[in-house]
Amino acid sequence: MQLLVDLFLGMPALARVVLVLSLVSAAGVALGQIRIRGIGLGIGGVLFSGIAGGHLAAQCGVSFNPEMMDFIRDFGLILFVYTIGVQVGPGFIEGLRTTGLAFNGLALLMVLLSVLVTAALTVFGIVPLAPALGVFAGGVTNAPALAATQQVLTEVGADAGLLLLPGLAFAVTYPFGIAGNLLAMSTIRILFRIDPHKEAAEFEAARRREIAELHAMDVVILNPEMDGVELGKLSMLPQLGVVVSRLLRDRQLMVPQPDIPLRVGDTVHLVGPQAKLDEVKRALGREADVALTTQGTELKWERIVVTNNAILGKPIAALDVRSLKVVISRVNRAGVELVPDAALRLQFGDILTVIGRPEGLKSAAQLIGNSQRRLQQVEIIPMFIGIALGAIVGSIPLFIPGLPAPLRLGLAGGPLVVAILLSRLGHLGGLVWFMPPAANLALREIGIVLFLAVLGIASGARFVETLLSGAGLPWMAWGVLVTLVPLLVTGVIARGVLKLNFLSICGIMAGGQTNPPGLAYAHAIAASEAPALAYTTVYPLAMCLRILAPQVLVLLLS
Repeated sequence: MQLLVDLFLGMPALARVVLVLSLVSAAGVALGQIRIRGIGLGIGGVLFSGIAGGHLAAQCGVSFNPEMMDFIRDFGLILFVYTIGVQVGPGFIEGLRTTGLAFNGLALLMVLLSVLVTAALTVFGIVPLAPALGVFAGGVTNAPALAATQQVLTEVGADAGLLLLPGLAFAVTYPFGIAGNLLAMSTIRILFRIDPHKEAAEFEAARRREIAELHAMDVVILNPEMDGVELGKLSMLPQLGVVVSRLLRDRQLMVPQPDIPLRVGDTVHLVGPQAKLDEVKRALGREADVALTTQGTELKWERIVVTNNAILGKPIAALDVRSLKVVISRVNRAGVELVPDAALRLQFGDILTVIGRPEGLKSAAQLIGNSQRRLQQVEIIPMFIGIALGAIVGSIPLFIPGLPAPLRLGLAGGPLVVAILLSRLGHLGGLVWFMPPAANLALREIGIVLFLAVLGIASGARFVETLLSGAGLPWMAWGVLVTLVPLLVTGVIARGVLKLNFLSICGIMAGGQTNPPGLAYAHAIAASEAPALAYTTVYPLAMCLRILAPQVLVLLLS
């Protein structure tokens, strides 16, 4: 054993760190994949693997360069929160416009309740402030909140021994933080006698009623007032959000151009919201008996992805696709179908449904981009510019009346906020804030693994001592309180008072605690998009508030 220790100590300092982090990370990810009755530690397994590695290193007298470890920890955190922001940013505003206010109100309630419980533990002398902040972060399974805790304690001059306490408290409370989320969901389900599969069906039905889905309708023109009117001069079409994508005349299917005059007896293929299609049908004539399909004709349709920087931010009208004798019938943006209004500005990754002859479709693809390579590559320059801006924003002091010192978003909050804004913007000139999902997931996992591995190694030296001293068990007990009180109160209000869909409530619970295993459990209950949509809606606000909460608690209670 001593020979191995001597060989290890003989390695360069950086090589030692790389070796230990790699072994801890691999073991932790494997540990997190172990499931008992469907429940596992998930990414939290890395923390416990790090604790074991840190404890073993301490027993062997091995130490690591603290500055190096701090850098790796913080850079991992930045990667994690930045990639989350890039993922949720495009749909964040849309989520707020629908059910976002109610959902985020419940998430705010969850955060406030967990802060109040934590503050009460400190004010009444039950748990000192430093470990109480760790109980707060672990009880709500929020690693960035722990990072913010360590950052604010460092800024107020806490010594090295005090800085270890939040990490230790986080480690002992984290497991129930995960399990408690699942327990709360099950409790609400039993308490209100909920059938998840029925909830899933009701959610889908309600969603179809609320969202103006795009439909298609073939209409025969019978109104004599339309005879001879150029298609482009029918102002009712753009006003109602309806597009004419095909026209049948004398048994010949053609691409409708704005300057083509309509004739009585023509059949047009309309795309738009169902209610608007009915309105146009009443003005033009009646629904046709035969569908206008491109099969067996010269016309084809293709889905073409926007990847050409030259057209980003430009309205559809600026493409002048009519010169190519093609028509854009639909636009799919982040899973949402949009009417291709002439004023709609294009974003990177938009999927356009284009109809026309093969030569026209080929020219349209060249104009729009349709580059699979660009969809799969990471835009490195915009990513690092975003991270740099995040570091700047995180350092800006926020002066709030009543607080003795300013707040800062820090390295956990600044990159998150910047990533949400930039991904929502989409592009700035040639800079495109788009990240392929696979690359986003890989960078996010690497970031959180590095953060938790370093955190575990730093806490491992005193973890066993903390448990044996008797401090760890009370922390675990109070962590249960921090976990369950906000979840159960929020769940009862959401279902009993607001009558929200149960699967959406599960998404709010998981998102309010920024708990991916909770989201996975909600998906396992019933197949539905409801949990993910609710999770994405509340996640950014919950993350920012949980990052700011430790700073507020330190400023008010220290």
